[in-house]
Amino acid sequence: MDWFFVDEIQGEHIITGEDALHITKSLRKSVGEALTLCDKSGVEHLCLIDSINNEGVFVHEITKDECRNEPSINITLFAALTKGDKLETVVQKSVELGVSSIVPVMTSRCVSRPDGKSAVKKQTRYQKIALQAAMQSCRAIVPNVSRVISLDNAAKRLDEFDLSILFYEGGGKSLREILKASAKKIAIFTGPEGGFEESEVDLLAESGAVVATLGKRILRAETAPIAALSAIMLQTGNLE
Repeated sequence: MDWFFVDEIQGEHIITGEDALHITKSLRKSVGEALTLCDKSGVEHLCLIDSINNEGVFVHEITKDECRNEPSINITLFAALTKGDKLETVVQKSVELGVSSIVPVMTSRCVSRPDGKSAVKKQTRYQKIALQAAMQSCRAIVPNVSRVISLDNAAKRLDEFDLSILFYEGGGKSLREILKASAKKIAIFTGPEGGFEESEVDLLAESGAVVATLGKRILRAETAPIAALSAIMLQTGNLE
């Protein structure tokens, strides 16, 4: 089902801008065909196209229901900046897997160190990727991708969560030991190329994070977040 996000829908609705272009040019939708609009309250509206003109795509609602596609847990991914476009892949796949928000983090071994203008441009790009991934995977929300923060500032946020997990290539506890049914709001940390420095591991551990492992094999910086999210979603029943 083709999926789009709107603030709200009342009676006949007009879709404009990039979404309208996507519907008409990429999807080649025509009058009488169906699509779904998900509003900011997490309600999905099945709609039919009434007409298409220069103003946009006009639709009307057929049925509506609460979107039940969100996982039972809220996960914030604190992902260290990586080289090139690797973080774009992390954002896309994380949103598909059900992440609630993404916070890019600057660590000691990060090779990518964007300046102010570049950082804003990248954040805009990441947010657009998150939107597209949320549409593709029929999410009820579009996860927010925040601005880049330091690891020190990330550590100060750990009291917001029921459980914080640092995935460390140097080893740690297994997810089976760590995950608890009572933990509904979880933070996970993954490192850059070269991994975390020991002092950074100590900082997060002292701030309340549990140091965990993803197995004996060393994963790439762009693989670790996807593996971690997949494992957590599986163990919490969100891939069933």
